[in-house]
Amino acid sequence: MAGVRQKGTRIETVVAEILGELGLRYRKNVKQLVGSPDFANRSRRWAIFVNGCFWHHHTGCRKATVPKTNTGFWTRKFRDNRRRDAKAIMSLRRSGYRVVVVWECERAGIRSKLGKILEARRINPR
Repeated sequence: MAGVRQKGTRIETVVAEILGELGLRYRKNVKQLVGSPDFANRSRRWAIFVNGCFWHHHTGCRKATVPKTNTGFWTRKFRDNRRRDAKAIMSLRRSGYRVVVVWECERAGIRSKLGKILEARRINPR
């Protein structure tokens, strides 16, 4: 578990590159917002969470396994992680933020998913 990165993962790098190509300005790991989104723009009111499939237990993903030892602990941990994520997303949406969740296993379709941030409020890049 020590080798599992929390920041600077490959998928985060891909998301950062796409945001740059779309001309979106952002801050990383914004601790002032609920749930500390991985990418956010407070003035444009959007937030992006980049979730690891194992830790956030992505439904239907082959990476979302439950370890064979201490199964009860892991089941509770994954349930609590998902609840915490849902509360953070709902809180941000109630505050008027557009929220997008990008999963670790999603490679194709990230660009269109992130493009929805622009479409939703007709935000002009930069």
